Amino acid sequence: MTASVGIVLVSHSALLAAGVRELAGQLGGGKVVVAVAGGTADGGIGTSYDLVLAAVREADGGAGVLVLPDLGSSVLTARTALEDLGRDEVVLVDAPFVEGAVAAVVTASTGAALAEVRAAAQDARNVAKF
Repeated sequence: MTASVGIVLVSHSALLAAGVRELAGQLGGGKVVVAVAGGTADGGIGTSYDLVLAAVREADGGAGVLVLPDLGSSVLTARTALEDLGRDEVVLVDAPFVEGAVAAVVTASTGAALAEVRAAAQDARNVAKF
């Protein structure tokens, strides 16, 4: 089996990140590593540079990693971590947190390349609910 793109969910809330991971992971059939960097290292609300880097390492199976932040400072924290990491195959995506995560995981589960997974997450912004 070939490696799939890994997904990292960066959220201010560990519970939110875990919940989105559970939903997206189930819809992706368990074929994709979905790692989370939720909250701070001491369990509070916020974001953690170190948790982002650890989640990227966890999700990296060799096919690239898509990093999806929830809002505000999680974008800044993720951006800083990825700039310091300096790897082209680890990308930050501007997409809705829940819908983007689901689209990314489902697309990654098909064996799609990083660019396709990124596009699927971004395109989720335009999907109407009704």
